[in-house]
Amino acid sequence: MRVTAVRNGPATDTGDGTGPGTGPGPGRLVAVDAVRGLAVLGMFAVHVGPAPRPDGGGYLLVAADGRAPALFTLLAGFSLALAQRGRTPAQQPDGWALRYRPLLIRCALLAGLGLLLAALRPGILVILAFFAVYFLAAEPFTRPSAPVLTAVAGVCVVAGPLLSFLLGPVFGYEASGRGAVPGATALTGWDGLGRVLCELLLTGAYPLLTYFPYVLAGLALGRLCDLREPRVARRMALWGAAAAAAGYGAAWVAAHVLGGRERLLDAVAARHPEALGAADPVREVLHGQFGAVPSTSWDWLLVADPYSQTPLETIGNAGVGCALIGLFVLAARSRAGARLLRPLTALGAMALSAYVLHALALAGPAHGAASWTALAGFAGVALVAAWAWQRFWADSPLRRGPLEHLLRLAAQGRPAA
Repeated sequence: MRVTAVRNGPATDTGDGTGPGTGPGPGRLVAVDAVRGLAVLGMFAVHVGPAPRPDGGGYLLVAADGRAPALFTLLAGFSLALAQRGRTPAQQPDGWALRYRPLLIRCALLAGLGLLLAALRPGILVILAFFAVYFLAAEPFTRPSAPVLTAVAGVCVVAGPLLSFLLGPVFGYEASGRGAVPGATALTGWDGLGRVLCELLLTGAYPLLTYFPYVLAGLALGRLCDLREPRVARRMALWGAAAAAAGYGAAWVAAHVLGGRERLLDAVAARHPEALGAADPVREVLHGQFGAVPSTSWDWLLVADPYSQTPLETIGNAGVGCALIGLFVLAARSRAGARLLRPLTALGAMALSAYVLHALALAGPAHGAASWTALAGFAGVALVAAWAWQRFWADSPLRRGPLEHLLRLAAQGRPAA
């Protein structure tokens, strides 16, 4: 049973006042939802597809491995920035309760849903509770200027993984043991609550310390990049590709030119002898934990393997996300492109519903599924169901998805317009 988990948070409504294909810069919201829909398919690939191997169709699975959760998290920050674009201080709600109550309710519901899904043991690393923490932590960063936010994001890309590396031994996770997902059953006492908080912030599969830089990067991109301008979308595609090449390329140079792999093999022999029998001992060690690297050699911070969440992997993954947003915005500017993206757009708009339903399926009849057939089935059903749902509820707030609508109702107490 594979427990590698990629997941998506709620399909955050950008709220900038334009619908798909309308208003200035037509198609940019279609593109953002389409990128999110692609991330949902990547999530399916990792959860129910065969093991990723670099041959033939396996390259698609390799491409999805580790990048789908990063893309979801980046898009969360990007959508938050779009939601605030054009708002003035006078348009902000007055009073603490009006301003923060919807956020707190939404995060509490996401966290509770994530803990319950994890308790069902679907065989995946459920990330919903982590997303609740991301949204809470993001709120103070929605106010700084774009240059300040960009600088903070750059610092966190390095500081987050470095702190994780340094704090690992303090919490007893120097060589292994990271990557847990908190479940509702852990909340049986103060010790359990402390353990859950530690996992959400530091030692879990998607800890705030190493994944929050994606939220900040998305916020900065959303502030800096006006997708109504085609030249901006082209620059996003080019600079994103350059960042991806720089991140992954630097990791390759560190490993194969500067001797990093040899030093890591020495660290494996000294600190992780159980991995020596594997075909790739370095990757075997990394497969034993998610969201961080071991604290047994500084060279671990120079890898860019899936879920390692080093500075280089973060730069590479963020670059991929930036490039995809730019490319999809360019594609969505034409009628033909928007039409081709429509199935992905519908799925991306309902990403939370798709995630929860697929987790329930994996906790039940589809438990342990891992084949091309299972992947085709999940992807086909999700794309068709999302398209049909949006067609049926085209003129209703329910068009964004059933769970998305319920989350908004609970947080705001009224339907979204």
